[in-house]
Amino acid sequence: MFAKTKPSVSPMAMTMTQPLPEPAPAPASTAPAAPARPKPASMIAQGVTIRGDVLGDGELHLDCVVLGDIRVGKLILGPNARVEGAVAAQAIEVHGHVKGAVTAQAVRLFGSSHVEGDITHEQLAMETGASFEGRSLKFQRQAAAPAPAQAPAPAAAPAQAAAPAAGAQAPASFKILQG
Repeated sequence: MFAKTKPSVSPMAMTMTQPLPEPAPAPASTAPAAPARPKPASMIAQGVTIRGDVLGDGELHLDCVVLGDIRVGKLILGPNARVEGAVAAQAIEVHGHVKGAVTAQAVRLFGSSHVEGDITHEQLAMETGASFEGRSLKFQRQAAAPAPAQAPAPAAAPAQAAAPAAGAQAPASFKILQG
C-alpha cells in the first residue's frame, strides 16, 4: 500500500564534515533587573524567652520576652511582648512593654503599650491609653559643615555658652500615666 522511499541526500551533503556553528549567545537584556522581593517577616510567639541580643535587617514580630537589645529593619512588639534592653529599627510599633531606649525613624505607641525609656525618633505617634515614661528626642538633621575658619573663633561668653543654638530643640520630658 505504501511504498518505502529513501530520503534523497545529495552527495555534497554527505561529504561535508564541518561542525555545525554554535548558536549565538542570547543578547544581554537591557531591561532593569526585577526588584528584590521583600523578606518575609519573622515571628516569635508568646511563651518564649530570649536572653541575648537580636540582630537582623528584616521585619520581626515579637510577642515574647527579650532580655537584651534588638536591632532590626522593622519591629512590631505584640501585646504580650516584653523587652528589657535597647530597641532600634527603621520603624517600631509597640503594643507591649519596653524597658530601655527606643530609636527609630517612626515610632508608634498603641493604647496597650508601656515604654520606660527615652524615645529617639523623626515621627512619634501615641494612641490614647499608651504609657510612656522618658524623654522624646527628635533626630537632628546634620547641617552642612561650614568651611574651617582661618583664625580661631573667640571664646564664647559664659552666658552665650549656656544658651541653646538657634534652631536647636530641647528634649521634651513626658510622663503619661493612665489611671
